[in-house]
Amino acid sequence: MDKSDCCYQSYLAILKEELVPAMGCTEPICLAYAAAKAREVLGTMPKRVEIQASGNIIKNVKSVIVPNTKGMKGLKASVAAGIVAGNPEKALEVIAEVTPEQKKEISKFLDDTLMTIVPLNIIAQLDVTVTLYHDEHSASVRIAGHHTNIVKIEKDDKVLFDSGYEADANAKLTDRRCLNMQKIFDFANTVDLEDLKPIICPQIECNKAIAMEGLKNNWGANIGSTILSFGNDIRNRARAWAAAGSDARMSGCEMPVIINSGSGNQGMTVSLPILAYAEEYGIGEERTIRAIALSNLVAIHQKTGIGRLSAYCGAVSAGCASACGIAFLLGEPLSIIEHTLENALGMAAGIVCDGAKPSCAGKIALAIEAGILGYEMSKQGDNLLGGDGIIGKDVEETIDHIGCLGRLGMKETDVEILKIMVE
Repeated sequence: MDKSDCCYQSYLAILKEELVPAMGCTEPICLAYAAAKAREVLGTMPKRVEIQASGNIIKNVKSVIVPNTKGMKGLKASVAAGIVAGNPEKALEVIAEVTPEQKKEISKFLDDTLMTIVPLNIIAQLDVTVTLYHDEHSASVRIAGHHTNIVKIEKDDKVLFDSGYEADANAKLTDRRCLNMQKIFDFANTVDLEDLKPIICPQIECNKAIAMEGLKNNWGANIGSTILSFGNDIRNRARAWAAAGSDARMSGCEMPVIINSGSGNQGMTVSLPILAYAEEYGIGEERTIRAIALSNLVAIHQKTGIGRLSAYCGAVSAGCASACGIAFLLGEPLSIIEHTLENALGMAAGIVCDGAKPSCAGKIALAIEAGILGYEMSKQGDNLLGGDGIIGKDVEETIDHIGCLGRLGMKETDVEILKIMVE
């Protein structure tokens, strides 16, 4: 693919938009970011706080530990951390630099301040509004569509900023309709490595670091360590590294990750198995970077149709994409990579998202295993066929089917999951 090709520049732009650093699960951090920005607009500490949040935000914040809060969970803790200690200029690293004194202040703020939660009558969308009150003054910040997309700011009932989000929900993002497997494959093979290095190398460095931390110490359900207790072969390592990163991240580890599709778990899942295989087979930096770029784009391609948040577990998209990256890493042609994705999706597409928590590490491991099995099936010519369940006539139709399943078919599933979690 030539640099003059519009897809070349679009793919680089998409990777730059999606592969950004975040510390902590991105839904709590989204709330903390909105709160920090509202505190900046208000200009003083609030006496009262109102949090409006869509169902999937509530689902993904409920059970995960917020970093730098001494083990706290939930919407109120996320918002309190942003108000007391957040730096809105840091976006998804908004509460990365919290002093010991501020940690005490977060706890005191929660004890002393009236905070109310108003569930929005929407489930799937990413939508939060944090409103702060101090005497007769107020400040409100709304984030919608993706985790740092501020769409409205108000102060004392005056609109300071309005992006017109409802008119065009994806106005700030590069058009994803250019994504398809053939062009992703061509891009990964031909892209100038110097264009990729600034994007992919931080993902390699950050995500491997938190994975090693997850294996070294006691984090979450220790799923990564449990997998390695069965043996240290490459399939186990590929699953264990990604699971261990999630073990640490879901349990409040204060290390950054480079995300994919708004998710740190997905960012680790698309990259760490490929790193494990590259290490096992002694594959050099260039091929590894290209394989991780392909994996990232295949995951984004799937998630474009599904949406940022849904009842469809994003680890499935990422785990199946990582197997495509492994196949590319090992020199397989496009046909094997496409069948790898279809085989994996045909086996693992039913895993549901019931919020961010330690069991995410297990779902990551299962998705990667499905991906690797799908790859091994493809190498042997044992592929799922069009018309087998959700498998379409080709890989692009299969991806379309997955988008419909996640975005439309699982709406009621999301409602029931949320009912179970809050009741």
